[in-house]
Parts: sequence; structure tokens; C-alpha cells
Amino acid sequence: MSYPSQQILILSSNTGGGHQSAANALQESFLRLSPGRVLVNVAQVLEEAHFITRYFADAYNYLLRNHQHYMKYYYSAIERIRPYESHFIFQMCLKYGTQIVERFGPSMLVSVHPMTQHFFAYILKKLRLVDKIPLITVVTDPCAGFWKGWACAEVSQYFVASDGAKLQLEAYGVPANDIQVVGMPVHSKFQPIASEEDKRHLREALNLDPNRFTVLVNAGWIGGGNVPQLYEALVNASNQNIQVVFLSGQNEELRRYAEKTAQQMSCPVKVLGFTKEVNQWMNASDVMVSKLGGLTTFEAMACHLPIMADCLTPPMPQEAGTAEYIANSGAGTLITNPQQIVAELHQLTTTSPERYHSMQQAAAQIGRPGAVDKITSEILKYLS
Repeated sequence: MSYPSQQILILSSNTGGGHQSAANALQESFLRLSPGRVLVNVAQVLEEAHFITRYFADAYNYLLRNHQHYMKYYYSAIERIRPYESHFIFQMCLKYGTQIVERFGPSMLVSVHPMTQHFFAYILKKLRLVDKIPLITVVTDPCAGFWKGWACAEVSQYFVASDGAKLQLEAYGVPANDIQVVGMPVHSKFQPIASEEDKRHLREALNLDPNRFTVLVNAGWIGGGNVPQLYEALVNASNQNIQVVFLSGQNEELRRYAEKTAQQMSCPVKVLGFTKEVNQWMNASDVMVSKLGGLTTFEAMACHLPIMADCLTPPMPQEAGTAEYIANSGAGTLITNPQQIVAELHQLTTTSPERYHSMQQAAAQIGRPGAVDKITSEILKYLS
């Protein structure tokens, strides 16, 4: 029996769902492209390292779920105090960092979170492993305007989604030669459906009406934000030939609320909690109503699914570039008022169906399935 000869440790955190989605996508790609050669583990660093770092993660998720309009203040505070560079926090988390490196014995560290690489660069120095264990970063914010924490002098190689993200890292002091533009690390299961007939068959398999225009309302992994307000607005769109799928994520209270609200709608509504089959629901849908999280947005684009983006409150700074990119490309529309969603759906389904097809084509141009395999293929070269 042969055993994996290389160990890869992915550094992540469940602040929102995007970082963990990226970690899962990379893990699956590593194991598929290099079966039997590598063993891949994922560490939830902020949650595991210390109660102080767990507090930062919990505060982020609380605001994201309940007070999205305050997120800009959280972002500003993090950028001002820079806890990801704090020697005090490093000392508090030193035991954890040392133990996890000794436990997994990684041949490589891959960060998908801006609050992890500075700490592990410190750990590698402490353990005198800087020259033995490469530190790689996959940036999960697709456009410029993201956290300064992504920039770390000790990172050997960066992988980013766009030229704008590359320029942002360069502005933060990262050498251009250390940055590769390859696309977002979207899981390989996010692929466009082959045909409209296949979409109808998929809807039937998911107990949906195969012939109705399908609106996927995605509250994200954390479940909340402004998406419930947009969902409420769909009560006034019930006379249209649509059906709604509502994903409430990890928020059981939101799921119950969505089921209660569904009783007021005349159109069919299916309410689901957290699901690992988001790709299936994306492929069964015609448009997605969602916050513009980096991974969620590009998962939808990989499925050629246009987006009605939640912009009831201004997007977080690291997501503002994505909002502009999606709007300028024509792959989505920015919703700044709940009632706007009713008018938009009426236009897409009744008065201007050609606009919908144009949005779908724009989404197909943005979606870059396979980028995650390009990233992992490049990373694996460091192990050869």
C-alpha cells in the first residue's frame, strides 16, 4: 500500500462562506489532480487559534447576518488596527500555530483568508521552516479594494482572479512577478447546464415546475443581511409566471420566516436550509438574488446564471469592485430598492426577455470554469 508523500494544509475561516468554499474547491482539485500523492487538510484558523481570533470571526458573521450596514465600520476598524500583524495576538496563538504545523507536518501552506498568512509566516520563522515550507496565497476577493491583510512579504506566490486584483496587491507592495492572474477558485461542480431541456429535467427532479421562470434567492452561508427584504418584495411579484427557491443557509430562524412569508405568495415557493448542492439549484434557476460575495458570484457566473445583486446598503469595500464589474459587464443588475426587483422581473419575463438572454450571455463570458485546476496545477509544481 502506498501513502501520500506530500501534505498540504489549507488555512481558512468560516467568515461568510466564500473562504471555506474556496478551501473545499482547492482540496477537491488537489485530490483529483494528484490522487494518492497528496493529503490535504483544512484548518479553520480564526475559530481554532484563540478566543480572541474567534471573537473577530464571530463579530464578522454577526454583523453580516444582522447588521450588514455596519460592515463598513468593521472593515475600517480591521484596516486601522491590523490584528493580522499584531505581535500580541501572534503570541496568544503561538501554541496553536506550533501544534498544527507539528501535527500535520505540511509540505506547503495555502492561505485562502487575509487574516491567516501573516500569523503562519511568523510560525514558520519561529520553527525555522521558512526555507522548507512554501506559503502560498489564493486571494478570494476578485476585484480591487480588498483587505490590506492579503499582502504579506513572506508569501511565495499569489493567485488572483483579475488584473485589478493584481494591481491592488502591487499597490500594497507585492512584487508583480509573485502574482499570477488565473481566475476564482470555483469548485469544479459549478458548470453550466447543457441545454434548456436538461434544465427542465433538472427542475422536475428537484420538484419544481419545469416551465416557470425560476428565481433563486440565496441568503448565503450565514443566512441574513438584506436578502430577506428582497424576498419580501417578491410577494408583490406573485402574479408573474415565476417560482422561487429560497436558500436560508445556516440560519434556522430565517428558514422559518421564509416558510411563513411563502404562504402570502401565489407563486410556488420552495424553502431550503443549508445545502451542499447549491450548484444544482443554480443550474435549475434563471436568475439569482444574492449579496455579491466573491465566491458565490463567480459560482453563479460559472453556471451562466445572471445575478440581481443586493445593494440596498452599499457593498462592503472588498465587494464594491465586484458590484461594479458585474453591472458594467451586463451579467447582473444592482438592486438598490426592494421594489426594484418586481419591475426587473417583470421586464425579464414579460416586456424584454431579450435582455435576460443578453445577461445570460454576459454571465457566460465572465464564468471561467476550470480556474481552480489551473491554480492547483501551479501550486503542485512547488512540490515536484
